[in-house]
Amino acid sequence: MKRTVTVDIGTTRTKLGYFDENGNQLISEVQATPTRADAWGTIYDSDALWSLIVRYLRRLDDHNRQTLEKIAIAGVGESGGLVGEDLRLNSPMILWHDQRGEAAINRLSAGERLRIYAITGLPANANYSISKIRWAVAAAPNPVGDNKWLNVSEYVAALMTGQRWAEYSLASRTMALDLRSATWSPEVCGLFQVDPSLLPRLEPASFGYPLTKNFAALCKLPPDVQVHVVGHDHMVGGVGAALSQGELLNSTGTTEGILFLRKEPSLDSTSATAMLANGIDCESGAYTLFASIPTGGSAFETLQHLLAMSESMLLTCIAALNDRYLAGQIDLARIPVVIPHFRGSPPPEKRASARGVIANLSSDVQAEDIVLGCFLGLAMQFKMVADLFPDPPASVKVIGPASENYLWLHLKADVLGTDLSVSKFPEVVSRGAQALASADRCDWSGCHPIEIATDQRRHEQIQEWFSLAKPIFERLEGV
Repeated sequence: MKRTVTVDIGTTRTKLGYFDENGNQLISEVQATPTRADAWGTIYDSDALWSLIVRYLRRLDDHNRQTLEKIAIAGVGESGGLVGEDLRLNSPMILWHDQRGEAAINRLSAGERLRIYAITGLPANANYSISKIRWAVAAAPNPVGDNKWLNVSEYVAALMTGQRWAEYSLASRTMALDLRSATWSPEVCGLFQVDPSLLPRLEPASFGYPLTKNFAALCKLPPDVQVHVVGHDHMVGGVGAALSQGELLNSTGTTEGILFLRKEPSLDSTSATAMLANGIDCESGAYTLFASIPTGGSAFETLQHLLAMSESMLLTCIAALNDRYLAGQIDLARIPVVIPHFRGSPPPEKRASARGVIANLSSDVQAEDIVLGCFLGLAMQFKMVADLFPDPPASVKVIGPASENYLWLHLKADVLGTDLSVSKFPEVVSRGAQALASADRCDWSGCHPIEIATDQRRHEQIQEWFSLAKPIFERLEGV
């Protein structure tokens, strides 16, 4: 491995790390990802984001700075902004879930939506970048020079290197990339009246540019340090988890991702109806099949607000519920039915306007019942989305913050009826980022996985509970 600083730009948090040549993380820092409001919603505070990255690099000691070889940047897909030749932002840096481009999606005919899926492997949805590009061009008061649309990770790399380029796995989240040819699609751009010249040249994750002299001097770094945009965070996590074909990666964070590797894209009508998202893997030239569940770890914050619990109170409640659940002391019949669409619904509906519902409340309902119902709802939602994929997984690997929530893990294993292999290394995406920038590979054992075994008795109890609760789920999901 190469000595690497990793930057993982998430929706909620930005993680920075320093990895040595043996893949050991020497320094780790987690900061809230800076955002601010604009007239249309919430956007990245790109100046504040840039400042926290520069501050991290400048705080490294002399030895770590002078021996640094790579900077590897990963981040959320679908985000981005228009960046001029002078590297100034000529639009907001828009978040992935922003819907300001929705009008361009709503104008599409059924035939155009099918054609877009056949070319890009993505269901027509305002989360993807091309509708945001259309919006940004129309909203820019004075478009300046040779603008290029860059993902937030690509923008940070441009500031470090003076170069504007796109990485393939992130490009496959724009809904502008021809999946089979791995080139920008003039046909799809035409449907959105987007000039293809707004899209930058494409480079693989293994490709890096050197720092500019000014940036190297600012951070006191060797001028030959190479900067790599390594890709979409879920896909980079797959590299860190040594994901192989047939395995399911459950990537948890603010959202929850389900990822499979495939030899060929899945562009048939079944996948299109299920609204599964195809993509290009950032390592092996394989394809990915992916579904994003909008409510994942963010449910923790929702529960805090809903139940007026502090973080420590909620953690204590979850730990106590897990002990009772494993001891067989939970009466599922009294647990509320929770549809956890707190940030929109997952495939096959994929509606940003969907809202969560809590039902089946009794007069003696307690806060802990709602907490358990929420995580049971998350586990049921996960199974429903996983069942949309063409093939059942040979095994399930879990990465991200959910690895610390044993109630969620045990519920998920019992709902699936499948054992889980759970990483106890907290920064699997960063681990994958170093490997990609180093042109090296990871092994799953390096993530220090633990096994969460399914329990047949609890699995049967949950199946029985769901058979009674299913009509409620079906009615409420249509609300």
